[in-house]
This record gives sequence, C-alpha cells and structure tokens, in this order.
Amino acid sequence: MTPPANMKYTIKVRVREFGVPPIHDALVIGKQAAIGCAAIRKAIELLVASPFEHLEFKDDVISDIIVRSAILRRMPKEKLIAFVVAQVKPLMAADEILHLDLEVEVAMEGQNL
Repeated sequence: MTPPANMKYTIKVRVREFGVPPIHDALVIGKQAAIGCAAIRKAIELLVASPFEHLEFKDDVISDIIVRSAILRRMPKEKLIAFVVAQVKPLMAADEILHLDLEVEVAMEGQNL
C-alpha cells in the first residue's frame, strides 16, 4: 500500500545528554520490573564511582532498593525502608523502577563539649 501523496509526517524530539551516573541517590525496583536488581547493580558498578548498597526486603510491590552508601551514613536503613514503603510504594506499580533524589537532613545538638 502506497501512502497518499498529501500525507505529512511530523516528528518531535527532545534530546538531552545521557546523565552519568544514571542514578544519584536511590532506585526502588518493583517485583516485576523488566530489569532485575543484579543487572542494575552490575551497571551501577561499571558506571558509578561512589558505592551503593542493596536493601532487599519482603514486599508485594517492591523487591529491592539500591541506595548510595552516604545516605545510609546519615540515616538507618530501617528508617529509609519505612519511608519508601509508606511514601513511595503507593505511587508505583510492581513493574516500575523509580529513581529517587533524596535530601537527608540530620539535626544535632551537643552539650557539655
């Protein structure tokens, strides 16, 4: 079938430079995501100099969280997991991988120094 002579085609594209690293603070990986945690971890090892930690836990939607180690120096992993389950999980489907930009602030007060 030959397209009609008066048919027009339009293509719109937005081009950006591929960001390296492709992950900044954390990824939340759904249980049915197209790419698994092992493959993502291998890619991160090859592309990113800063260390990341793998948090695995039992959930019906989320299979894994990959988080920058520096984040876990500022907050316990249990608190991060609880936050992700309460705040991020309701926004995602089991087949998704979500990228998180985290801002962790720690407030401290010292006495008798």
